[in-house]
This record gives sequence, structure tokens and C-alpha cells, in this order.
Amino acid sequence: MPLARMAVYEQGVDIWCAPTWDRGDAWLATLRHIAREGRVAVVGAAIANRASDVPDWVPGRDKLWSGDEWICEGGSAIVDPYGEVLAGPVEEREEVLVAELDTSRIAASRRTIDVTGHYARPEVLRLMVNTEHHVPVVRPAPGG
Repeated sequence: MPLARMAVYEQGVDIWCAPTWDRGDAWLATLRHIAREGRVAVVGAAIANRASDVPDWVPGRDKLWSGDEWICEGGSAIVDPYGEVLAGPVEEREEVLVAELDTSRIAASRRTIDVTGHYARPEVLRLMVNTEHHVPVVRPAPGG
């Protein structure tokens, strides 16, 4: 959702948190892309769980999974604003990721590309964000 990301970048975010069920090489590439695109540090928190983590009361549990196989392998990672992976990805195990992040590198990285600053090209492109509350579904009145 590039436009949604642009709206968040414009608010001055420095650390992007990306909790997800997604995983694999494509997801790691996405985390690295977001970091480079927005010049933000990215913390990708991916769930890692096994079939045994699903409660017995879940309908169809035994038909969906057997034994203690991985349902989602994980893939948590921490990425710096240049797209370099600082920690992870962690797969098929539970682990707490820790990385040292030099926050001065975030500001420095925006000197080369600042998607909401000098690189934004507002004379060509403009994103308007509607912050009013809207209901997602509208049903017309009967007979209307």
C-alpha cells in the first residue's frame, strides 16, 4: 500500500513496525524496500507457530495440521534505513531479535532521498489524505 506508506512517512516516522503473518524471501525484500523507500528503520515481527500452538477447540484443527509441523515459519527481521538487515530473519524458532540502531543514520539517509521532502516533487504529485471518519459499508434505505 504505497500511498498509505507515503501518508505515514509524511508524519515523520523513523521506525516502521511491520507485524505480519507473511514470510519468506519476498517478505524480507518488502521490509528492505520499505526501509529504503521511506528511509526508516523497519522492525518486522512475523509470527512463528506450530500446529501444537493451535488450541484443540479450534474447529478442523486436526484436519488442517498434523503433528507439530510449522504453520508459519516466522521471518522476523530488523532493517536499517539503507535496507541492510541488522538482525534476522529468524525462522522456525522463537527468538528475541535485538539490534543496535544509530538513529543519526536515519536523518543522514534522508539527505540522499527524502520522499516527503526534497525528493517529493509536489509540483507534479500530491497525495491528499482524508482523515474524516467514514463507515466502510453504506446501505441505501429500503426503496431508495
